[in-house]
Amino acid sequence: MEVGIMGLAASGKTSLFSLLTGQDPSTASGRRDASQVGIAKVPDPRLDVLAEMYQPKKFTPATIRFADVPGIPDEHRGDTSFNLPELRTADALMVVLRNFESDAVAHPKGSVDPRRDLEHIEEEFILQDQMVVERRLERLRKDIQKRRDPDLERERDLLERCLVILESATPLRNESFDANARKKLRGFTFLSLKPVLVVVNVGEDDVASDPFSDPGWEAWTSRPGLAFTRVCATLESELAELDGDDAQVFMEDLGLEDRALERIIGESYRLLGLISFFTVGDDECRAWSIMDGTEALEAAGEIHSDIQRGFIRAEVVPYDELIEAGSLAACRQRGTLRLEGKTYQVLDGEVVHFRFNV
Repeated sequence: MEVGIMGLAASGKTSLFSLLTGQDPSTASGRRDASQVGIAKVPDPRLDVLAEMYQPKKFTPATIRFADVPGIPDEHRGDTSFNLPELRTADALMVVLRNFESDAVAHPKGSVDPRRDLEHIEEEFILQDQMVVERRLERLRKDIQKRRDPDLERERDLLERCLVILESATPLRNESFDANARKKLRGFTFLSLKPVLVVVNVGEDDVASDPFSDPGWEAWTSRPGLAFTRVCATLESELAELDGDDAQVFMEDLGLEDRALERIIGESYRLLGLISFFTVGDDECRAWSIMDGTEALEAAGEIHSDIQRGFIRAEVVPYDELIEAGSLAACRQRGTLRLEGKTYQVLDGEVVHFRFNV
């Protein structure tokens, strides 16, 4: 699963990308105007406990792929450089908004106003999607004139509905589409249909305050498909330089309960509709990412296609039951280890062992 990170120039998004992935974007390609891709580990205390229990040779957390695209200055409004493949192919978007003053780095719009910047970016999403719809409708109408095709007509009707929404300056994620419509729209990779995590990058003086307590944010936080959090990228950079104990003391001095980076990764995970199940053993303890509602047969395929092809049963136990019992053998004795079939929907936090034969 991939999250595309974008924002206006000088928002701090590239610093945030570097902190999330541990990757220095300046060394990845030698170009600051090129997109960069990195992997972030999803923090999960449950996996830490399982690793302590099994002491495996290998420990593998779930991951999210982040793509950092070049910042978009205000003068590039409507420029095709905004329509980058990394944004189109991403499963969700992260919009980083600047909410700090700096004499060294000017804001491209001349002043700091995160809600204004978010409005500008949302308008760009809508504009880009509108151009895609108009181009496709033009082609569809020509094709329908040549031959009557019910499938093409249904596509035309759906896109005409989308065009009305977009022309009213409304993102597509605000609209309720049924499952069939969403399936048809998926191929267009509409930006305004994707879920968005809004990250407000605050200054060090505001690190303990909640920027979303301002009533002006209510119109945004009530919209569907959006999630909101804050970060102080400069402070997170300082924390990254400290070891665990020193970092904890530093956080306590600042009145912080958690790391913003962990919160952002967790919010991204939830925004994508992902859950984790675990496989455990002496060789490896691992968290696997699947969409909420995934059936056991498909979950088996996430591990290996042979397991999916030769699927027999899934041995399933909730994480809490395993920790309480102390082992899978004890869970079998207690009757908390269940056998489930192909269509069983795996739940978040379940420990699963797949029986298969190929």
